[in-house]
Amino acid sequence: MNPNDLLASVSTTSDEAEIYTPMPAGYKPGKTKYVVVFGTVMSGLGKGILASSLAKVLKDKGLTVAPIKLEGYLNLDSGTLNPFRHGEVFVLDDGIECDMDLGTYERMLDQDLTRLNFTTSGQIFSRVLEKERKGSYLGRDVQMIPHVTGEVKARLRELAVNTDADVVFVEIGGTVGDVENNYFIEAMRQMAFEEGPGSTCFVALTYVIEPAALGEQKSKAAQLGIRSLMECGIQPHVVACRARNPVGRKVREKLALYSSVPMDRVFSMHDCDSIYLIPEMLRGAGLDTAVIDILKLADRCHPEMETRARQTWTDYITRLRAASKTITIGITGKYTSVRDSYASVIKAFEHAGTHAGVKVHIDWIDTTEITEENVAEKLAHCDAMMTPGGFGARGAEGKITCIRHARTIGLPFLGICYGFQMAVIEFARNVCNLEGANSTEIDPESRHPVIDILPEQKQIEGLGGNMRLGGRDLQIKPATLTAALFNNAPEVRMRFRHRWEVEPRYIEAIEKAGMIFSGKDPNFPIMQVLELPQSTHPFFVATQAHAEMTSRPLRPDPLYLGLVKAAIARKSHANPITESSNPTWTASV
Repeated sequence: MNPNDLLASVSTTSDEAEIYTPMPAGYKPGKTKYVVVFGTVMSGLGKGILASSLAKVLKDKGLTVAPIKLEGYLNLDSGTLNPFRHGEVFVLDDGIECDMDLGTYERMLDQDLTRLNFTTSGQIFSRVLEKERKGSYLGRDVQMIPHVTGEVKARLRELAVNTDADVVFVEIGGTVGDVENNYFIEAMRQMAFEEGPGSTCFVALTYVIEPAALGEQKSKAAQLGIRSLMECGIQPHVVACRARNPVGRKVREKLALYSSVPMDRVFSMHDCDSIYLIPEMLRGAGLDTAVIDILKLADRCHPEMETRARQTWTDYITRLRAASKTITIGITGKYTSVRDSYASVIKAFEHAGTHAGVKVHIDWIDTTEITEENVAEKLAHCDAMMTPGGFGARGAEGKITCIRHARTIGLPFLGICYGFQMAVIEFARNVCNLEGANSTEIDPESRHPVIDILPEQKQIEGLGGNMRLGGRDLQIKPATLTAALFNNAPEVRMRFRHRWEVEPRYIEAIEKAGMIFSGKDPNFPIMQVLELPQSTHPFFVATQAHAEMTSRPLRPDPLYLGLVKAAIARKSHANPITESSNPTWTASV
């Protein structure tokens, strides 16, 4: 049966229908193609990196792409997840708190995503139960198949309609065999059947182990993982082999034989210096051409666009590899043992370092171990310091101690979110002489709650106790360092994820003591960026925003770039702002 005929024959209302496929208005079967990435053997192999890289090489050809991450956990979003367990919480412009892989997609594709690009089991089940309560299923017993799988398919098709995508990239979280992911996999099997031949490309990401004691690569775990996927009714079209070293031909031949995937579609995705090298790795293996052939998309590609896009990306990679000098930036936080907690921060420094022509070495400094006695020693080797976001009292005093040290010795400093709040507290205590100044998050009985949840903000914006989330416009104060960093733009848009603000009744006293609030909400007395005059400090800037979340390889965030250049200047004893002979600064900002 023609897939169009099949979908046209499906009734979503009749109590006799056994196929439940709700179709969003405007959906055209056959227009949108689907690439689905599954993980086998173990999690954490880089499904998001593979999917985003493959999406990028297709986007470079002129195709419109839209990624979606399907997460098996029952949370409605990622907002309550502990960074130690699940990595950073990434915030989209529309305020959805999601998986860190969405950050990978945004950076690789250089496009803003929305809540349509992220789905959890909690969201799917909530939709099903809401429809059941409304009687939308007309008395049918609601089941995993077809109703829950039908909602998964509906989410993909809604994304296709809303983005007018040529290709939707579907990443299924976890690994094949996880109980919570079984219905996602089944939904993908059904989707391929309904859409018809040439509609869907299945990609299996597996892991080739290389035990040190054996000295050779072994493929058995990968074979069993792929077999588990095939037992679910999924025949992969492409197999990507993660490994420490390039996967040899012998192993790839075995995997091709056991998976029935042609050898030229079983490729090595081995470790490399940067994830931004993966797109060219895929092109070199011919995977972009293979996917275009599988999905019959050749007539929609534009070779001239691909040529320009590849050259631009190649220029970036050339700069990335060419950097020979290194600067050291100390990150003073409390989740420093888990690098995924600061995934976007790491990438923002990579973007900024590449554009500034240096490699950024990050020194992770656990602030729970910082004291007045050891802070100078801990930061002595750093060319700059950055205090990232976070929540809670643990490690807060160590952060404040580090910020005071950076302020008093002229060490370039950037504060992000919680780092902004700690900078205000430090300044209030040690410059404004407000003894006991603190945040009500840390000390609800503080004598001077310079950081607080504002009752008027809750009333005006209806936020209640919830966080300020997503993209917001900031008004930038002219003739400030912040204005210079943003090329004198009167307003900029940044992303936020915080509850506490600068208490307005302390703003006048803080500014009178010398701190400048150079970025604020356009409509309310909510301070969002601060700085110290360059006459007193070479680079001291902090923002409530998570500036790293909008940094892209070809467009580094100005605040991160500013800190990197200030670190370079400190190392070479030059001024990064006023020295007009610095061509990189004027070209990049």
